[in-house]
Amino acid sequence: MKKDIFTLLGGFLTALLFFFGTIGVSFDWFTTESINAFVIVVSAFAALAVNIYAVWKNTHVSMYFKQLIRKKKSQKK
Repeated sequence: MKKDIFTLLGGFLTALLFFFGTIGVSFDWFTTESINAFVIVVSAFAALAVNIYAVWKNTHVSMYFKQLIRKKKSQKK
């Protein structure tokens, strides 16, 4: 599913490139190669964000719940 989203992003930017070409607006930096590079950077950033969230969740949130369980067990005694 992630790959499909990034493919759609690349398709949208390519369509935008052709639209700008049709109306006569051109940018030297806005090419097919720059679109492909941008899509790769966005997909790498998304993967990084997901992994950072997973690491944070597994370390901090898990530790919080372990401490909470220990407190409840000690209160029951």
